Amino acid sequence: MPRYCAFFSSLNVGGNRLTMEELRHALRREEIDNVETVIASGNVLFDYEDRPTEGLEELFGFIMAERFDIDSFVAIRTKDEVRAALEDNPFVGFGEDAQVHTHFLQSQPPQENFDALLAAYKGRGEEKFALGERCLFVDYVHGVGQSRLTPAFIERRLGCRTTARNARSLGRILAKM
Repeated sequence: MPRYCAFFSSLNVGGNRLTMEELRHALRREEIDNVETVIASGNVLFDYEDRPTEGLEELFGFIMAERFDIDSFVAIRTKDEVRAALEDNPFVGFGEDAQVHTHFLQSQPPQENFDALLAAYKGRGEEKFALGERCLFVDYVHGVGQSRLTPAFIERRLGCRTTARNARSLGRILAKM
């Protein structure tokens, strides 16, 4: 069976408190195999029959809503897609791994939405952007906490939900996969 990683958004923020043990238990009850959390921030490795990741994202989103009453976007990627999210990021190796992020996107935004994001953010900060395959790559330069580039800002411009991980975390997740 293929190995996947689920990247959960909005966990343990804004009142959406959930332990990784609760999450693992819920997924196992849904007959999802070999469930393992990596780094206590909503990263779940699992095995599942070979199927498109978009369908799995819907399943995991449904589980979150039904079991925990949490509206969480869940980006699911194969091992190859996680590797690509790290290797295709043009800022890896140039920026600090803790500041270089891959935003996993719910869908591939049209180029004009990416252009709108760039235009809307111009002059607001020194972040660098690049669009990938269902990914937005960002070098936060001075840190996410200092940035005015928020997930809500990105989501409004791109027209899809997102959840991000830094290059260091992605490296650890990929190694575990």
